[in-house]
Amino acid sequence: MATGQLALTVLMGVFLIAVAAWLSRVEDWRSYAPLSGGGGYRRDTGTAHEEKPAGLIRWLTTVDHKDIGILYGLYGTIAFIWGGLAVLLMRVELASPAQDVIELSMYNGLLTSHGITMLFLFATPIIAAFSNYFIPLLIGADDMAFPRINAIAFWLLPPAALLIWAGFFLDPLTGGQIQAAQTSWTMYTPLSAEQANPGVDLMLLGLHLSGVSATMGAINFIVTIFTERNDKVNWANLDIFSWTILTQSGLILFAFPLLGSALIMLLLDRNFATTFFTVGGGSPILWQHLFWFFGHPEVYILVLPPMGMVSYILPKFAGRKLFGFKFVVYSTLAIGVLSFGVWAHHMFSTGIDPRLRASFMAVSLAIAIPSAVKTFNWITTLWNGKLRMTAPMLFCIGFISNFIIGGVTGVFLAAVPVDLVLHDTYYVVGHFHYIVMGVIAFGVFAAVYYWFPIYTGRMYQRTLAKWHFWLVMVGTNLTFFGMLILGYLGMPRRYATYDFNAAITPMQAITALHQLATVGAFIIAIGMAIFVWNIVMSWIEGPVIEDGDPWSLKDTNQHGHEWHWHENRVNRSIVAADGGEEEVETDGGEVADE
Repeated sequence: MATGQLALTVLMGVFLIAVAAWLSRVEDWRSYAPLSGGGGYRRDTGTAHEEKPAGLIRWLTTVDHKDIGILYGLYGTIAFIWGGLAVLLMRVELASPAQDVIELSMYNGLLTSHGITMLFLFATPIIAAFSNYFIPLLIGADDMAFPRINAIAFWLLPPAALLIWAGFFLDPLTGGQIQAAQTSWTMYTPLSAEQANPGVDLMLLGLHLSGVSATMGAINFIVTIFTERNDKVNWANLDIFSWTILTQSGLILFAFPLLGSALIMLLLDRNFATTFFTVGGGSPILWQHLFWFFGHPEVYILVLPPMGMVSYILPKFAGRKLFGFKFVVYSTLAIGVLSFGVWAHHMFSTGIDPRLRASFMAVSLAIAIPSAVKTFNWITTLWNGKLRMTAPMLFCIGFISNFIIGGVTGVFLAAVPVDLVLHDTYYVVGHFHYIVMGVIAFGVFAAVYYWFPIYTGRMYQRTLAKWHFWLVMVGTNLTFFGMLILGYLGMPRRYATYDFNAAITPMQAITALHQLATVGAFIIAIGMAIFVWNIVMSWIEGPVIEDGDPWSLKDTNQHGHEWHWHENRVNRSIVAADGGEEEVETDGGEVADE
């Protein structure tokens, strides 16, 4: 057995060396300087086709920040589909009390995969898609500070996904010896340390890779924003989206390495008989401290950039600039600092010192203040504005309304007495998903529609976009408000079946609420199918944008740097099509002769 493994390792090493040698002969990697074309906007002229290889090789070897942004977007969309299909299967199972659709082990595997996929493989990469594409454009940089590290950070993610999902594929091939991890996304010990399933190890390795990817990207964004800004972009006029990405990157830099360390400790416990988290020699509670010290900043790592997107997009369709810009920036920085002082509110029921519980409750309540500052600034920006109800604007307004519900329900969970009653019930699931789906995803959708003309050169189908909004908005509130009520009725989370004492809680009410949540989930799925159809078909055959200002932002003096870059690119394409001499403009906005 050992000889066979050694031979396989040597064979894989030779294969990787051969692939590297082949790629080095295909193209000279040193020629991949930041290019003026790139991205998803198709051009028939210019230097992009002269310096970039065509076809698949271009996408495998590109270091252009716009190309990498599109790769992140494609990756995040695939992960979202995987996570969405997993939750639909779970909701079908929960539509009735008995186990009648999928096995309990499959349900637990889907539960684990759904949480990890949506947080680590969808939310973080989809934010990186926008930050990679637009941060250099917004700050007037030619590219990211470290283009090759930027590419490496992305290419760590596909193997991470394969490792995290490997158990589902290997289960039938190994006769059940390797199954999907069944630990839930929090991977609480001692369950995760003692579960004799190699699929857990694969998942932990995949998570570690995704953390390394996020950390490399964070370092790149910090250096880029600090050192690559155009001379005209200073800290006073840096856009709000860049501020949130800078804060997010700082949080990643402190949080993700800790998660990586905890994952290595758990792997050692599982495979080398160490006792970091075992009941005998270590402490299972230690895992919760390490995990949540990462896990709660992770919530703000995911929500701050969509807050920045909404703060950036909302004023464009309100006809006025963002109210209280400085206070929005200060509140962003305050959330970043306070987020590291609230982790133990996930552990109020573990028996920690009541004095510690009180201090963490105070900080958890205090962090609601900067979030409220943002909310009031968004509402005041809308006040007396000349509102244009485009798809990006609808998603921004939906973002605010869902954020109010998700935020207020979070305030209740920050109070120790209430949390002890609602801990590990569906109330927590409803609150969290109001933030993840109702806030983070809505901010992403607003950004997709707002910047769609830039990265495709085309316009989406506006009617379908509004159908997408209303279906997802209705589905989100049906699903997750139903979960809030389930939590008040005492329904515990992470259960595939349920059977309540009818004298205490009517079984018909529990079943009806689960069915309501299931209907809402399928309404969301229909909306998402419309979204994917709209994006793909509009990218292929949507009307070509020949106006450098498709949203008429100049009328309100809000024509940003990225739209200025886009306008120059459209004008160059028109000149080139007319047979004129073309100039090449860098992302930084400086024009140079070709």
